[in-house]
Amino acid sequence: MKRIWLHIAFWVLYVVQDTMLAYSWVGPSFKNTTATKMLGIAVQAALINMPYKLLLTYFVLYVTIPKISAGGQRMGKIVMEVILVTVVSVILYRLTSHYILYAKVYGGVIPDGNTFGIANVIVATMDIGFIAGLAASIKFVRIQLAAKEREKSLVKEKLGAELKFLRNQTNPHFLLNTLNNIYGLARKRSEDTAEVVMKLSELMRFILYESRSDLITLAEEIKVIEDYLELEMIRYNERLSVGFNKSLDDGCYRIAPLLLLPFVENAFKHGVSETRFESFIRIDIQVKDGRLHFAIENTKDKDQQYHNGNNIGLINVRRQLELSYKDYRLDVHNNDHLFTVNLFLNLESHVEI
Repeated sequence: MKRIWLHIAFWVLYVVQDTMLAYSWVGPSFKNTTATKMLGIAVQAALINMPYKLLLTYFVLYVTIPKISAGGQRMGKIVMEVILVTVVSVILYRLTSHYILYAKVYGGVIPDGNTFGIANVIVATMDIGFIAGLAASIKFVRIQLAAKEREKSLVKEKLGAELKFLRNQTNPHFLLNTLNNIYGLARKRSEDTAEVVMKLSELMRFILYESRSDLITLAEEIKVIEDYLELEMIRYNERLSVGFNKSLDDGCYRIAPLLLLPFVENAFKHGVSETRFESFIRIDIQVKDGRLHFAIENTKDKDQQYHNGNNIGLINVRRQLELSYKDYRLDVHNNDHLFTVNLFLNLESHVEI
């Protein structure tokens, strides 16, 4: 229905414009005619050849352009069809103009000349072709805009699906590590097993429900990290020293869920878990005016293979950052006995996918 009204509005505007032109062009020839009567003549002049303009215009819009868009047909055949319809429209236009417009509406006041004279045919072709060309141009613009919108929508869906896939990868990875911890405690018949299971259930509830949101509060993300640290500390006991420093001007800033946790997991899995001596992990989170600085460093053996921070977990986080934020910097340093990660993130630069 909206499209019908747009077409009606288009043709009404065209008739008004054509009426004004006819009034200006032929008005001086009708010196003793009142303005009202002259306006009526101009309206008739604008409408009398309208059917032939409609014929060519809608043939191009609903026959020619769809064939071009669909492809599969020879361009020469399509062009010949347009030429044929144009010729028919021009012939009808000239016959109507000669025998009705000039003879009846204008009453012979304005001479028409040869019905199919070269000048008259050229004027008729230009008059019909102009409006058909204008309508076709608008149609092509609308097709291009629609194609760009579809492309944009597909890219949006693809990026959204990729981000969801990355987050879903993080969740099983985290759960697998924790279940391994529980398995180790159960083998030892540790009294901490029940506490670890309870902590895990809380984390699973968060992962299954809370982390499905596009954004969570920074306070919630920090709580997950603290719970994870508690789980790991039960396993490492005195062999591991963990420092966690927080300095936030506001814990209500929003952040992509489970964005920071993989860095902590990485420090345990690829760092201290493979270290043979006493080790440490230091975590520092600072937030001021919406800008986050997250730093984490952990000990490692000199000969330990760390792949320069290019393990699956860190690759995953890098891609999540690319998809989720416009303003960030991630620095990874792999030294002989120390692995360090620094993330600088503008929490207000979140990308809307």
